[in-house]
Amino acid sequence: MRNLEIADMKASQVVLGLMHLNEPDKKPVEVLETAFDGGINYFDHADIYGRGECETIFGEAFKKTSISRDQVYIQSKTGIRPGVAFDFRKDHIIESVDGILKRLQVEYLDALLLHRPDALVEPEQVAEAFDALEKAGKVRHFGVSNQNPGQIELLKTAVKQPLIFNQLQFGLMHTGMIDAGLHVNMKDEGSLVHDNGILDYSRLNKMTIQAWSPFQYGFFEGPFVGNPKFPELNKKLDEMAEKYNATPSGIAIAWISRHPAMMQTIIGTMNPKRIKEVTDASDISLSHDDWYALYLAAGNILP
Repeated sequence: MRNLEIADMKASQVVLGLMHLNEPDKKPVEVLETAFDGGINYFDHADIYGRGECETIFGEAFKKTSISRDQVYIQSKTGIRPGVAFDFRKDHIIESVDGILKRLQVEYLDALLLHRPDALVEPEQVAEAFDALEKAGKVRHFGVSNQNPGQIELLKTAVKQPLIFNQLQFGLMHTGMIDAGLHVNMKDEGSLVHDNGILDYSRLNKMTIQAWSPFQYGFFEGPFVGNPKFPELNKKLDEMAEKYNATPSGIAIAWISRHPAMMQTIIGTMNPKRIKEVTDASDISLSHDDWYALYLAAGNILP
């Protein structure tokens, strides 16, 4: 498993997202140990996942593993309030982190991310919350999710800490960040910039993109790997899997990892077998031509 140098962390390129940890018949101890044994040392949470239940399950399961706290990085997100919407006010952020730490049974988070944008955000409130959490030793690093360059720059007018992460949906069936850069100055749909150039902004500002739902198509409509709706893409994934001695899922992850932006990829599977498939393929480096072949097989066009 390749590690990325992010701030003072040597974080695995593949991240295990724990949104589904509370689903029936899951074996959380086995899930965590399989991931760690495969080289994953970064775990992603959010206080909204299972309305806190996923963090509670993780906290109990982690104690039963042979993994020590200093061997892993634990991240969570805050800002979504059930029944309300988004809330980036100082008091909510601080209270949320206290709840997160209690449920996870840890003393600090390696990273805290603001979960999606809050239309009523006041950067000064966020800054005060981040300062208090950092001073108390409760959070070491900070970031955002699903935010564009303008929203990030607005936060930076008050926030002193570097914002080092941005979680964004990206994968073979969510290539908008790539499309706009390839179709510059073209009169077609691919040239539309929906995110203010977030990919180049991230590289210029040394923000690590954490790609979420890498196997999904549409808006949580389901996985594309093995899906008969996408015969050309799956044919190419199968070809690449044979060429690189991997699985199609592993190749889908390798496609993201091949991008020079050095993204992390968040996988959400709680199936130990699938986790192992991904970690076994984590060191694959697709060739330049194979990367483009997969991009085209996903239904994209080049100008």
